[in-house]
Amino acid sequence: MTNNKKRYRSFAEFYPFYLSQHQNAVCRKLHFVGSALILMVLVAILVSQQWWYLLILPVIGYGFAWVGHFFFEHNRPATFTYPLYSFYGDWVMFYQMLTQKRQ
Repeated sequence: MTNNKKRYRSFAEFYPFYLSQHQNAVCRKLHFVGSALILMVLVAILVSQQWWYLLILPVIGYGFAWVGHFFFEHNRPATFTYPLYSFYGDWVMFYQMLTQKRQ
């Protein structure tokens, strides 16, 4: 498990570290699936107006990501140390995978 305690001054500085923590293809794909499911559930919530479903979003997003880290990447999710940068990194990586700029 990695335990990088460096303080990053910007997201641009952080993102290479974030990517280094996502080298395993299964881990990245699990992140992608979790993020895609979050978007689908958000649409379902807006349509149904069942606002309490918002409570399951962290379970979906973090659940898929953490399985990827603990069982495939074998590292500690960056979310534990850098929650905001990691959240943004998840969506940047999702977009890059969606647009095929990253596999």
